[in-house]
Amino acid sequence: MAPDRASLRSKLRLVGEPAGSVGRPVAPALDDTELLAAARRGDASSAAALHDRVRPQVDRTVARLLGRLDADADDVSQLALIGIVDGIGRFRGECSLDSWASTVTARVVYKHLRRRITERRLFERDAAEGQAPDGSDAATRELLQRVLAHVRDLDKSKGSAFMLHDVCGYDLREVAAITGATVAAAQSRLVRGRRELHERLAADPELAELLEEQEGKP
Repeated sequence: MAPDRASLRSKLRLVGEPAGSVGRPVAPALDDTELLAAARRGDASSAAALHDRVRPQVDRTVARLLGRLDADADDVSQLALIGIVDGIGRFRGECSLDSWASTVTARVVYKHLRRRITERRLFERDAAEGQAPDGSDAATRELLQRVLAHVRDLDKSKGSAFMLHDVCGYDLREVAAITGATVAAAQSRLVRGRRELHERLAADPELAELLEEQEGKP
C-alpha cells in the first residue's frame, strides 16, 4: 500500500546537505526512475538526492519567470519543492523529470504572481485614497482603472494569457508552462483575449470620452 501524502511529506524533506557532515558515506547515484520509486516509497534516504536532482531546474525556472534577484525567489523555490514532493505520486513519467519539475515550478510562480498583483492593487488603492492628486493624475488613474476593469472582465484563461504576455512580457512557451496549457492553447487564448479586450474598449463610451479629454490637453 502506497504511503499517504501526509506520511510522504513527513518523511521527505527537501533540504541541502547539512554543514559539518564530512566523512558521511556517499550512496551510489540513482537514476531518475530509481529515485522516483524510492521517493514514492517514502524512503527518507532519497530526500537529499531528490533535492540535489531537481533544485537546479527549480532555480532556473524561478530565475527565468520571476528573476534571480527577486526578493521572493528563494521562498518560491521552496514552495515549488514542496509542490514536487506533493505531486510525486501523480507523476507517471510522460515527460522528463526536469520538464515536470519545471512545470510544477512555473505553476507555483504563476500563483505567486497572481497573489502579488492582488496585494499590489490593494496597496496602490490604499495609497491613492490617502493622496490628493491633481486633475491630470486623476484622469490618468481613471483611464487605467477603466482598462483594468475590462481586463478583469475577460474569461480568466484569456485574461491571464493577455496579462502574462502583453503586460508582463513572457513569451508563449513561458505562458504555456505557467498556466499549464499547450503553446497552441496559450496562443489561442492570447489572440482571443486581445480581440475581446479591443472590442470591449471600443464599446466603452466613458473610456472613449476620457481618451478624448487626455488627447485634447496640452
